[in-house]
Amino acid sequence: MRSVNFLADNEVKLLHTGTDYFPALIAAIENAQYEVYFETYIFAGDDTGQKVLAALIGAAQRGVQVRVITDWWGTGRRQVNSMHEQLVAKGVEHRMFNPWFKRGVTRTHRKICVVDRLVAYVGGININDDMFCDYDHSKQLSAPRWDFAVQVRGPLVADIQLEAVTQWRRLGKLSIIKRIGLYRDMRKVEKIAAAHAVQAGFVVRDNLRNRRTIQRAYLQALGRARKSVLLANPYFAPSHKFRQALVLAAQRGVEVTLLIGVGEIWLQDAVAHSFYPKLLAAGVKVVEYHKTQLHAKVAVIDDDWATVGSSNVDGLSLFLNQEANVVIKDAAFAHSLRQHIEAAIAEGKVISYDDFKHVGHVRRIGYEVAFVFYKLLMRVFAVGKYA
Repeated sequence: MRSVNFLADNEVKLLHTGTDYFPALIAAIENAQYEVYFETYIFAGDDTGQKVLAALIGAAQRGVQVRVITDWWGTGRRQVNSMHEQLVAKGVEHRMFNPWFKRGVTRTHRKICVVDRLVAYVGGININDDMFCDYDHSKQLSAPRWDFAVQVRGPLVADIQLEAVTQWRRLGKLSIIKRIGLYRDMRKVEKIAAAHAVQAGFVVRDNLRNRRTIQRAYLQALGRARKSVLLANPYFAPSHKFRQALVLAAQRGVEVTLLIGVGEIWLQDAVAHSFYPKLLAAGVKVVEYHKTQLHAKVAVIDDDWATVGSSNVDGLSLFLNQEANVVIKDAAFAHSLRQHIEAAIAEGKVISYDDFKHVGHVRRIGYEVAFVFYKLLMRVFAVGKYA
């Protein structure tokens, strides 16, 4: 089983919600001198999107090479077409990921930006206003969307840069031979003096060489857990292996807590509910978050392992879409992220095993039917990998 390739001497900063993320991202783009690689799932046309768009265009107009990838489905056909015309007219190179589903149903769900090979941003935050639901931009939230990203400086930036360049070239018109050549080492990055030397690794999921990399990173960490597991995710529908890893950790005395976002998609909630009885019976603590839209895909295991990225713990992210996470081995970073998760848990609703004694028979059957239907869909679209 392939492990995460951790690199030392990085500086990794946790960014909580767009309040932290967008000013840092825009400042980096505005200070770019040579190149910007940018990739996102959603690029909205709201005020937040216009500010990021202006920064990208401004960089291109002062001679910076700016290359932008947006997902055709996530951003929306009309928005992405309109933005494409605007970007190209202003000197920004722009490519759409899988327009009209020409390459099947796979989407790029990644959120990546690399500037001058010096600083990179990876996480779960799309380019849209924090106060509006990301799947319904007309729906205002009661509090800012709960989400995270990281700012990275140091040797790991080279790995993120390599993946960003590879993705850009992959979406161009290349022969099979040239596609294979994409994986030559391009790890040229300027050295920096990291204020706080952190070990970190970059893991991606695609349908080429990294089909199960993110799940493996989670499974390895769960298998080694000795004290605690905190996992926060909006769409909880993991594979049997993943669920079993959570159960086994709890059964050997690890304190396992799941913070799950609910209230967005009925099918997704029903599938998650179908797992609750077995997880709760094994000693896993389940907490549902209702305060606002929980969009974060983060975890902290024991005292020094943490991950922040775009990958949900469901079939779409783990077996179909393109995703990107940063894994950090550092006690101070893990402590900071743990505090955020614990604060959200304190605001959530704890689900007890007794709660399911009062769930009607029809509703329980509905949960199971939802899971069977979801499993069937994943096996069709993810080529049978979801189990």
